Amino acid sequence: MPKPSNSLLRCALLLTCRSAALKHITYLAAGLLIASCEQPNIEDQSRLDYPKTRTTDHVDTYFDKTVADPYRWLEDDRSEETGQWVSHQNAVTQSHLKNISYRADLKAQLTDLWQHPRISAPAKEGQYFYYFENTGLQNHSVLMRRLDNQAAEVFIDPNSFSPDGTISLGQVAFSESAKWTAYARSESGSDWRSIYLIETETRREIEPPLRNVKFSGITWQGDTGFFYSSYQEPDGSLLSAQVDQHRLYFHRLGTPQSEDVLVFGGNAEEKYRYVGADLTENQRFLSIQAAQTTAGNLLRIKDLSQLDSDFIEVDSNPESDTYVVGSDGDRVLVYTNDQAPNGRLVAIDLSTPDPAQWSDVIAEREMPLRVSTGGGYLFAHYLLDARSRLYQHNYQGNLIRELPLPEVGSASRPSGKFEDKVLYYSFSNYKTPRSIYAFDPESGVSRLYFNPEIRFNPAEFETHQVFFSSRDGTRIPMTITHKRGLYRNGKNPTLLYGYGGFNISITPGFSTATALWLMQGGVHAVPNLRGGGEYGRDWHLAGTQHQKQNVFDDFIAAAEYLIDQGYTTPDYLAVQGRSNGGLLVGAIMTQRPDLMKVALPGVGVLDMLRYHEFTAGAGWSFDYGRSDESPEMFDSLLAYSPLHNIQPGTAYPATLITTGDHDDRVVPAHSFKFAATLQAAQTGAAPTLIRIETDAGHGAGTSIEKRIDEVADTLGFTLYNMGITQIDRPINE
Repeated sequence: MPKPSNSLLRCALLLTCRSAALKHITYLAAGLLIASCEQPNIEDQSRLDYPKTRTTDHVDTYFDKTVADPYRWLEDDRSEETGQWVSHQNAVTQSHLKNISYRADLKAQLTDLWQHPRISAPAKEGQYFYYFENTGLQNHSVLMRRLDNQAAEVFIDPNSFSPDGTISLGQVAFSESAKWTAYARSESGSDWRSIYLIETETRREIEPPLRNVKFSGITWQGDTGFFYSSYQEPDGSLLSAQVDQHRLYFHRLGTPQSEDVLVFGGNAEEKYRYVGADLTENQRFLSIQAAQTTAGNLLRIKDLSQLDSDFIEVDSNPESDTYVVGSDGDRVLVYTNDQAPNGRLVAIDLSTPDPAQWSDVIAEREMPLRVSTGGGYLFAHYLLDARSRLYQHNYQGNLIRELPLPEVGSASRPSGKFEDKVLYYSFSNYKTPRSIYAFDPESGVSRLYFNPEIRFNPAEFETHQVFFSSRDGTRIPMTITHKRGLYRNGKNPTLLYGYGGFNISITPGFSTATALWLMQGGVHAVPNLRGGGEYGRDWHLAGTQHQKQNVFDDFIAAAEYLIDQGYTTPDYLAVQGRSNGGLLVGAIMTQRPDLMKVALPGVGVLDMLRYHEFTAGAGWSFDYGRSDESPEMFDSLLAYSPLHNIQPGTAYPATLITTGDHDDRVVPAHSFKFAATLQAAQTGAAPTLIRIETDAGHGAGTSIEKRIDEVADTLGFTLYNMGITQIDRPINE
């Protein structure tokens, strides 16, 4: 589930080298080694000793209807009984996973594939160039720095924060002169952070860390201090209690956190769930973005060059996304999708801020737009059928050139400071590991800056895009990747991955987990569902609230396309998604349990009647609506809520639910209650299991060690429950 991610998080140093590449491995056979194409006898569920989950007679009333919630007690993440239940469930899950003879082989292969150097693009701050580096299997990438033509040195090593890798590095931000550095730490994957302050040159801590920071950027004003955001510490559980009023503070160096200045969010008129601040590169224009939900925000801008100037409300349309990109003299350059569903870049004169006076710098096109700045230019990133297109403009909006990309895939936007002579962008797709390119904005020449030395040969695989029709006739794109020469006999293990929400575009990108699946002969398919941002705001709205079923229909149609085209059959199909994608999987497996062999809902939103009661979950109401909003909205949510659509006496697919015990974004209670209900209802032979990672959250900051373990377990569970008894093994070189 997303958090606000506007310009607060644009710093290049936030790159974490997510895309792990692969070493090339030769195999004994070209395809997946299957001892038998017939389905072997997978252990009967009766052999699994599921914990006896206590039920209660708890009932909620929504308007004139009552809904039972017999496992409500599992929402208490602080109770001893819940802790015991977690331990028992993990024990049962491990008892099943240990039966997978090739589980250790998968883990070994993943470990080997992950073991290669990775770096991020460099960014200059002060006299140093900074970048992230991972030698291969380090739990977290290390922030390095170097002077021109000198050896690099460690600047911040998050691996030193904790021996088990459960404390991770978040945002990193430098003061205007780079004299000071602020960086955030997260413990056990929680969204709650602490901000540490150091003298950049010596790396000496200069004051106690700031606590209870959440969903925050770090925006420096000169060298004096910075803006950050937080909620008041909630009553009850820090991991699950509701938070609903975000506050923006200014911290002045040398003063205690208790004296931080409240800038916005201190009264009922300024009650917003997400609040952030940004400063233009020249430090002239300060902006505040405030939002009730994950879509739309108000925007206020203050001209700091004018003494005693007030904030000017630039856009108060609660349904438009509007944020500052940069400035050009007296003009503020602002991205908005107000009156432009695909987005546009406008110039605003604060003396006449009315939207009627805005002038287009980069006008709306048929493709959704995002904009960055660097080297004195603007860079427009468009999506054409979920594929990147990059264009360079001057500050007047005139087109300079299109940046050629090596092939079809996903590229990041070039970005940097105004005076930078070299900018950087990355490129990858499902079969091409992430490479970094250095770009000269004056000549327009790109050169390969970093290409991971991997032992994975993209030429052995093919990826192509297809289009199919959803239930209502809507044309949906899907990218399918597999080994070259694939024989469509309906028996290819196929992993169908989806998301479909929050205006998030799912574009081609490389991952080690996907690579291992492909190398084992699997088919990987990703449809671009409604609810995402691949075709702009209208595409997003078509998968929200009363239209949410469109997302599920799109995914069902994707599965049926793969079956109809001979890629797979229900016996060899797995569906996977995380967060909002976990909701997707939960909805699909309860609506069409016959459609797949394996279901993999990860950190999913599974109780649609109560999601808004936890942490900042109410902010997702733009996409979902709320059960207490109206009888009609309650009915819509109840109709597809995964938890409430489990039917006793149904044979459900083999299911491995995954969550983290410290997930304070989508609280693990969603997964706990879903697992308990599914285990009680299941009548088929397939296992219904939950894997609960300890000292882990929603996913960000998870150590490589934990990621390898989870991927090995997930892929192993998938193949095993498809009846596959043997896998390809690499030849030792």
